Amino acid sequence: MAGPTRIVVLGAGFGGLEAMLALERRFRGDARVELTLVSEHNYFLFTPLLPQIVSSYIEPRHIVQSLRDIRRQRHFRFLRARATGLDLAQRQLQLTTGPLAYDYLVLAVGSATDFLGIPGAAANCFSPKSLEEAVELRDHLLDLFEHADHEADAAERRQLLTLVVVGGGYTGVELVAELHDLVYRYVIPRYRGIQRDDVRLILLEADSYILRGVDPELAQRARRKLQREGIELRTQARVTLVTPEGVEVNEKDDLRAGLVIWTAGVRANPLLDSLPVEKDKSGRVVVNANLQVKGYPRVFAIGDAAVVEKTKPEQSPRIAPVALAQGRLVAENIPRAMQGQMLVPYEFEPTGMLVSLGMNDAVIQVMGIKLAGYFAWLFWNSVHLLRLVGLKKQLQVALDWSLATFFPRDTSIIRRPTRCRLCQSAASPPPAV
Repeated sequence: MAGPTRIVVLGAGFGGLEAMLALERRFRGDARVELTLVSEHNYFLFTPLLPQIVSSYIEPRHIVQSLRDIRRQRHFRFLRARATGLDLAQRQLQLTTGPLAYDYLVLAVGSATDFLGIPGAAANCFSPKSLEEAVELRDHLLDLFEHADHEADAAERRQLLTLVVVGGGYTGVELVAELHDLVYRYVIPRYRGIQRDDVRLILLEADSYILRGVDPELAQRARRKLQREGIELRTQARVTLVTPEGVEVNEKDDLRAGLVIWTAGVRANPLLDSLPVEKDKSGRVVVNANLQVKGYPRVFAIGDAAVVEKTKPEQSPRIAPVALAQGRLVAENIPRAMQGQMLVPYEFEPTGMLVSLGMNDAVIQVMGIKLAGYFAWLFWNSVHLLRLVGLKKQLQVALDWSLATFFPRDTSIIRRPTRCRLCQSAASPPPAV
C-alpha cells in the first residue's frame, strides 16, 4: 500500500511559514498527507525590524517567535536541520540530520548578502540580515562609542564616529535613520567625550536616487528629511574598495570611516547555486506563472528564492508581502496538482510601500494614498505590529516602543566585539625585545 504524500517546505521565513500554515489548514485531518517544515533555526524572524535591533530600540528576542510555539497543536512536523544539497531528480533533500525524501517541495530558502565582488567588502563590512548579525553590529557600534568617548586625538575620534551605510534602498534608509536616532537621542547626551560635530552619518547610493521603487515625490521627501537631520546622502557614489580604514568611492575618493554597513546587494541562497535549473543573475530560480520550477513540476519556489519568468525585476521584489502571497498560492496549487486540476497563476499586485525615517516620521503609499510624517509613522508601527506572529510578541514590541519614549535605550554590550581592531590591538602581547 502506498504511503502518504510527503510535502516538504524548506525555509521558515515569511513565505515558507505562510505556505506551511496554509497547507496545514488545507490538509488538517487528512492522514494521506504528511507535512514537514525544515529550517536551520527553530524560530521565525521578523526581519523588517532588524534595523531597530541595531539601534537598541527593541530587544532582539522580541522579534523572534519559536516555531514550536507557532505550531502548537497543528498537524505538521518541524525539523531543525540545515540543507546541504538538493537532488531534484530523486526528490530528496540532503540535510545535516540525513536524507529526506519528498513528493512535493516548496523552496523558501530566502536570500543572502551579495557584496557584488567589491574587494574587501565581505571582510570589512557588517551586513545585518540575520538576528545574530544585527546583534553583532549593535555591540560593535556601542564598542566604537566607548572607544571614541576617551579618544584624545580629535581626528581619530572623528574617523571612529564616521558611520557609512552602503545602499540607498529600503533597508539602508531605515538603518541610517535608526543610527541617527541612537546617536543623537542617546549617545551624545550620555557620552561626555563625544560632541555632535564628531559624528558623521553617510549614506552611499550607486544610483542617481534613493529608494528605488518608491513614489518619486515620497522618495524626494525622504531625502530632504535625512539631509535636514544632518545625514550626508551621496548618490552616484559607487563603492569600489573597502578596507579596515574606510571605503573608496568611484575609484578615486577615499572616505575614512570607523564602521561600514553593507545593504547594497542581495542574492539568492547559495544552496540554489548547484541546482540544474534556469536562474537569474542574482541566483534566483526561474519559475513559471504557477510558481513551479521549470522542468520539475513538483517543486515550487517562492519569495527571495524565485523570480517569475517573463516578468520585469520590479514585478518580483524581495519584500515580505510578495513572499506571503506566494506562500498562500503554492498552498492552493499543490492540492490542485495532486488532484490533476488546473493551477492558479501568480499575479503581482502591489500592496503599497512603507519606509520608516526614524522616530516619529515615515513615508507610506497604500491603495493610492500617499502620506508622510507623524501619522505615517503611526501607520507604519501599526502595520508592523499586526504582522508580528503572536499576541505576546506584539505586546513586547509595543512595550519596547513605549518605554523608549520615556526611558533610555539599553546599550549594554552583550557580547565581546570580535571585529574591533582597537580591542585586538590592546589584547596583543607586546613585541619581544
